[in-house]
Amino acid sequence: MRTCDVLYRRIRQLVPLTDGPREGPVRGEALGRAAVLENAAIATEGGVVLEVGADADMAQRYEAANELDLEGFVVVPGFVDAHTHPVFATTRESEFLLRCRGADYVEIAKQGGGILSSVEKLRALDEDTLHRRVRSRIERMLASGTTTIEAKSGYGLDLEAERKSLEVLRRVEHELPITMSRTLLAAHEVPLEYRDDRPGFVDLLVTSILPELRPLADSCDVFVEGHVFGLDETRRICDRARELGYRIRLHVDELSSLGGTELAVEVGAASADHLACISERGIDMLAGSDTTAVLLPGTIFFLNKPHHAPGRALVDRGAVVALASDFNPGSCYTWSLPMIATLARIHYGFTPEESLNAITRNPAASLGLSHERGTLHEGKACDFVALDLEDFALFGYEFGQNPVAMTVKDGLPVALNTSDVDAALLERFA
Repeated sequence: MRTCDVLYRRIRQLVPLTDGPREGPVRGEALGRAAVLENAAIATEGGVVLEVGADADMAQRYEAANELDLEGFVVVPGFVDAHTHPVFATTRESEFLLRCRGADYVEIAKQGGGILSSVEKLRALDEDTLHRRVRSRIERMLASGTTTIEAKSGYGLDLEAERKSLEVLRRVEHELPITMSRTLLAAHEVPLEYRDDRPGFVDLLVTSILPELRPLADSCDVFVEGHVFGLDETRRICDRARELGYRIRLHVDELSSLGGTELAVEVGAASADHLACISERGIDMLAGSDTTAVLLPGTIFFLNKPHHAPGRALVDRGAVVALASDFNPGSCYTWSLPMIATLARIHYGFTPEESLNAITRNPAASLGLSHERGTLHEGKACDFVALDLEDFALFGYEFGQNPVAMTVKDGLPVALNTSDVDAALLERFA
């Protein structure tokens, strides 16, 4: 009999995604594959998966230091959110009121609102206060089943404020049970002090901010739109970022069809994000590339825009597709990937299986983490979510409340939202 740290038993339904490849993304028809195991168990040792299988068989083969009964729950891999903006000072609810009355996002930005208003507040906020606020937001993500995040800076727009943002993320990563990929998004907007000298700000990015902050960030991102950074400016920033060893992630074709998707493929970006206004050529280029299409349906919903990204077409034509929250203070204030799954089912026609692969396996691959995250293959991190659902077919059906009963990170429970599991659990396993 083998020993293990924890044996999670009597799982009503387990969807481990082990019927797909161990590493890398899935495309097309394979996005919709996710076998369901009935009455299953998970054995974990040292934070990794030892084995998944039928409960009766696992109980005979394993002697566990701890056992936990998950009868009645649906268990899936921990969610991976590949596009978040958690480092900000305050929310922008006044702009939400204006948008609800018909104001346009770009017009608000041109009048000094939007990102620039967040920049002013973040620069003025001390690091310890910012740290407490960011930590609280990421704790809420954990409680909603997110175990891995890509977290961006981008509300500083100068060297020291961007450094402060990334340092806060590093502190939170060390304090909380979260896997984090940090992204430098200093090219999020042109700051007020460079409003009449955009080339000068691009010079500052490539000569100072990018090289100085490389030790604090894995990736570099650029907001590619006509009112912020154009194609030539973005290409210059990306070329410098690649020289410095950054992975490239790009905000593209969100508000207009500028050709940002095509540029993302050209520069070998790990992801092209948003895509509400992607061209037919852009879809074809993504389908023929390894660049992940990261779709953000929550943003279109929250901005009340008429056109969603062509999620169904991207899948059917063979692009690698992921879903993400775009959690941020102004244009998408949600950290709930289950809610994003609901929007993907409504607006893209995704199945529960497609939605699950798009918030686990594929985003992990886009972050370069699929060797250890995104599925529950033997030897990979034991990150999973227990959902309070009658059946996996209900994934994305329920909305407006958190379906996550428990979040497990590296084999141990880290968030508990149900009275059906002993509340002393977290303390006992700690």
